[in-house]
Order: sequence, then C-alpha cells, then structure tokens
Amino acid sequence: MTVPTRLVRRTNRERRFSLRTTALFFALLAIILCGLVALGRTAASILESRPLWSAYLVVMGVAVAVLCRSRWRRFSAARYARRAAEALEEAAERASDSLADVTSQTDPGAPSEVQADAQDELDADGFEHAIAGLCARDACREVEVVGGAGDLGADVVAITSDGLRVVIQCKLYGDGNKVGSQDLQRFGGTCFTVHEADVAALVTTSDFTAPALEYAQQCGIVCVNGEELEAWFDGTGPSPWEAAGIEA
Repeated sequence: MTVPTRLVRRTNRERRFSLRTTALFFALLAIILCGLVALGRTAASILESRPLWSAYLVVMGVAVAVLCRSRWRRFSAARYARRAAEALEEAAERASDSLADVTSQTDPGAPSEVQADAQDELDADGFEHAIAGLCARDACREVEVVGGAGDLGADVVAITSDGLRVVIQCKLYGDGNKVGSQDLQRFGGTCFTVHEADVAALVTTSDFTAPALEYAQQCGIVCVNGEELEAWFDGTGPSPWEAAGIEA
C-alpha cells in the first residue's frame, strides 16, 4: 500500500509576497472604501436635512474615536488579510490531506481491496480482481480474470516469475459458509486437465470442511482460507504457488 505524504504545516512563517494575500488585502480595502463613501453620503444628507443631529453625531464620533484610539492603532487591513489567507491555506492543506487519503485508497497499483476489513464490501467480481491484483503484485505476468459463464472453474489465471501456470478459483463466502468437497471436486475436474495448471488453488474468505481439505490434498490443490489470504496480502504468509512447493 502507498502511504500518502502529508503536508507539514509551518510553525514560523516568514512574511513573503503572496498573490492570495495581496488579493484579499485589496478586497478588504475596496470594502472599506465603499463603506466610507456610503457613510459620507449618509452624513451629507443628514447635514442638509438636520444640522443639529449632524453636530451631535460629529461630537459622538470624536468621542468614540478618542476612546477607541488604541484599538484603531492596532487595526491593520494587511494583518487581517494575511490571517484570512492563512486560514484559506490551512483549509487547503486539510483538503489536500483528505484527497491524498482517498487517492491512496483508490490507487489501482495498491491491492487494498483484499484487506480483511474491506472483503465484506466486495462482490464476487471485485474479489476476483482483487486476487488478480495480488498475483500481479507478486511478480506474476499475463494475469487474467477469466471468471464468468463457461469458465469451467477458473477465475484467475497467471504465470509466475518462475514460469509456472497458476489457476485460481475464488469463493467469496461468509464466515458461516465453508467451502465443501463438492466445490473442490468440480474445480479438481478441470484445473489440471482443461486449464493445464501447474499450480491449482482455491482461495476463499471463509474456510474449508474437513472432507474438502482431504480431497484437495489427494489432488494437489492448494487451499487458502481467510486467515491465509490475509497473511498473503500482508506479506507474512506465502502465495499459493509458494505454498505448493512446486519448482519450474
């Protein structure tokens, strides 16, 4: 699996030219200028119609300006523009992280579909493609998904790096539904004679019954249950052709 590279947030940012900051600064400046123009027009109309009210408002304005002098000194349109730009940058970083996570989960080169937590979300066709992805990951070539009507028991066919022809049947079963001997017998009747397999394997998300395992051992079919499939995916267990122990 590919691990998404997360953006590292800078804690000590040096002031530098930023087109986003500059644009936000001029936007705020335009808003302030428009407000001042509107305020001036309102004051002019009041001055014409009610001079007494105008004098009162002027006195109140001067008083408020004196009381809030320190706050006005601290006000900086550029500072607020920078803060707004930094907030946008943080939001963009979070969006980028989320996009990286989604991309890593949908990366066609990463066989993440066969994780144990995601197996119950697959359908039979998706499970076959997931197994084919594992074969491709483990250096197999000519990997094909051939499952469907008339497949005669073969769902995935591949050639290992040693030149062995691998034929795999996939069974997406629940925990309470084990692969029985009849499934193995149907697969065993075609995997070697029809599909000319050097290695025949039946892979399931569940488990096998005792008679099924006995028949598979007699016929030389590799059985991979849910735990062994998870180990194959994690790299802690062998692939089916490695478990067969057959040399080219």
